[in-house]
Amino acid sequence: MLDDVFLESDIVRCANPRAMGKVPYPAHLESVLSDSMFAQARAEITRWPDYQPTPLHCLPGLADRIGIKRVFLKDESTRFGLGSFKALGGAYAVQRLLRQELQRAEGKELSLRSVNDRRYDQIKKTVTVATATDGNHGRSVAWGAHMFGCQCVIYIHAEVSEGRKAAMERFGARVVRIDGNYDDSVRQAAADAARNGWFIVSDTSYDGYTDLPKQVMAGYGVMIHEAVRQLPADAGCTHVFVQGGVGGLAAAICSYLWQNMGQEKPKFIVVEPDLADCLLRSAIRGEPETITIKSETIMAGLSCGEVSLLAWDILSLGADYFVSIPDVLVAPSMRLLADGVAGDPPVVAGESAVAGLAALLVMAGNPALRDEFEINRDSKVLLFATEGATDPMIYEQLVGRKVETVRDS
Repeated sequence: MLDDVFLESDIVRCANPRAMGKVPYPAHLESVLSDSMFAQARAEITRWPDYQPTPLHCLPGLADRIGIKRVFLKDESTRFGLGSFKALGGAYAVQRLLRQELQRAEGKELSLRSVNDRRYDQIKKTVTVATATDGNHGRSVAWGAHMFGCQCVIYIHAEVSEGRKAAMERFGARVVRIDGNYDDSVRQAAADAARNGWFIVSDTSYDGYTDLPKQVMAGYGVMIHEAVRQLPADAGCTHVFVQGGVGGLAAAICSYLWQNMGQEKPKFIVVEPDLADCLLRSAIRGEPETITIKSETIMAGLSCGEVSLLAWDILSLGADYFVSIPDVLVAPSMRLLADGVAGDPPVVAGESAVAGLAALLVMAGNPALRDEFEINRDSKVLLFATEGATDPMIYEQLVGRKVETVRDS
């Protein structure tokens, strides 16, 4: 049986009125994300030191408990030692930016791998990248700046934990804390970058800023490429649940599946906190809507009030549903993965990692929602645990056990 919190909770949802359904990937979206962009990112990222595919867990105990055929969970807690899928995007965008600046300085075409060439160290040191973050994207940008040899300034808002701040500082980034929320930190980073001649490396796009966010999303494609190849040959997933935020991750996964599976792509469901539901509200309105974050969600990495315009181009046509969930579901979902169900492996998943799982658990325990989302005994669901314990103290508070205890169980 599921905990009462899942049986008693409800979700807000919107069946996407613009969803194109079972049609090929539209040609006009090739300029946003294409198979060649995914391939270029994959070719480079898989050459980075210590690259390893992250595990895809099959969770038969959980599947049986909620009355479906299979649950697959892509576990990003070990990604490059940063503990989050974000490692794939921000650092790759830093590498792309540095190649651009080296080519400008040298007056010739250079490969991405030339960014690692020590001959260009002095040029790279003159470049400063900046971004705003709730933690994981900033850690990736800081790591990329450290790995490739440029300067880095990270902006965080008032609610970002000291643990996440320290994690970025360990890569040599200067971290600036501001008053306000994530969207305020985005605006401050942009203003300071313009004044100081720095380069914004953001995971969200807006008017006049699209190239690097495309590269961030292309980097995320490594994760779904791995997952598809790790699935059993007979998997044929019927549903994919993906976290929202600004929409970059969801758009990357949606685009990849749409391009590679075409009319056979699974039902695609985007999940976000009800305290930061800019994607759901945009779907209801029919165009990107900016919301004001009045209270911070516990799902810190998803606390975003402004939709990435490029991500919206894809999701507005490719997502089947937009769903929002309450914070009360987060800790029980984290504990469920930490405990393992009926022999399932324990998984360390952070606050933003369990949004998709939480939505699935509510749907599975509600007959009307099962019917609406076509969840049944034959359903095969793919989920993404997008981060591990990126702040171990917060993880322990929510789960009631230390990370090491869960991993050793």
